Amino acid sequence: MIGGFFDRYHSGWDDAAIAWFERLVDEDDADILAWALGTAAVPDAYAGPLMVAMARLDYVVIAR
Repeated sequence: MIGGFFDRYHSGWDDAAIAWFERLVDEDDADILAWALGTAAVPDAYAGPLMVAMARLDYVVIAR
């Protein structure tokens, strides 16, 4: 999920967004997943438009 989000969106990010992502990937994967799925509250440090974009999950390919 995290890699797919980066691959899909990073080309349009500014330095602040890259810094946000670099901080995010230091967090536990299970926490990031919970924040993106809405099963845990997003910490203030990660709340905002990038987390909203991550929560859309439009970058996840579901095989059928």
